[in-house]
Amino acid sequence: MPNRPKPTTFIDPFVDWSFKRLFASEESKPILIGLLNQIFKGRKYITAIEYGKNEHPGENAKERGVVFDVTCTDADGSKFIIEVQRASQEFFIDRALYYASKAISEQALKVKGKKWNYKLKEVYVISFLENFRLPNSLPSAYVHDICLTNRYTGKIFYDKMGLIFVEMLSFVKSPVELETDLDRWLYALKHLTEFKERPPYLNGSEFDPLFDLAKYANLNKEERNMYNDSLKHKWDNENVMDYAIKTAKQEGRAEERAKAQQELDKKNHDFVANLLTQFNCSDEQAASAAEVTISFVKKVRKELSAKK
Repeated sequence: MPNRPKPTTFIDPFVDWSFKRLFASEESKPILIGLLNQIFKGRKYITAIEYGKNEHPGENAKERGVVFDVTCTDADGSKFIIEVQRASQEFFIDRALYYASKAISEQALKVKGKKWNYKLKEVYVISFLENFRLPNSLPSAYVHDICLTNRYTGKIFYDKMGLIFVEMLSFVKSPVELETDLDRWLYALKHLTEFKERPPYLNGSEFDPLFDLAKYANLNKEERNMYNDSLKHKWDNENVMDYAIKTAKQEGRAEERAKAQQELDKKNHDFVANLLTQFNCSDEQAASAAEVTISFVKKVRKELSAKK
């Protein structure tokens, strides 16, 4: 693999830095509003959003905090947590539920000391799954819209908390098979780095800000460096884990996985050190970009300080 990724006309939307550029900046609000409206298919119609904080500390020193990729609230107070998950991880669904419950519990904190009638605003966790599928999902189903239902009747019991999982692996439509606007959005995101130029079937004002923000040539020097570092980090991690899985299957040796994990930790360490020294990132920004814990970043920062 080359030391630096080869630039494509448009950036990879499923790299952490790119995901935030395309969905968590003031310029990207029309992109996120358009995509959310297509995901909800008329069940909700969003006209405006305000971004919220990404870091949510625990309520006490012992409780673990969380860092979301993107959070926003619409005019009705409904909250959306949007994230990209590139690889399967243990207890992934549990984590999504924890994210939702965190957003719900924080509604009570806002009225602390006042009488509260427990009326909740809607909360949705929307996860784009890049390289894996949910357990027992059908290959033809690429959007899973989940709420609380009655197990015996199948009727919706409570719909103000929702989990929406978008499986990019299961979205295999060709341009001529794109039937809905959501299909067009997902096709644009999945194939963005493959386009040499904007295809005619993705014309329309709703896609203008997406292709404008995603164009590599529109990045300044610092943005290009951040994107290239994040992209290389993504490729390095995928190569390390792919090799570990392949070797473990062939030889059945757990130590190969452990060795790969050590190599992955070393790459994460170097990447975080670069973010802290070259780009002056905060602990939260570095943790999000490298997909590591804040404690991991603090450890690297401490080591860097000790070397000065």
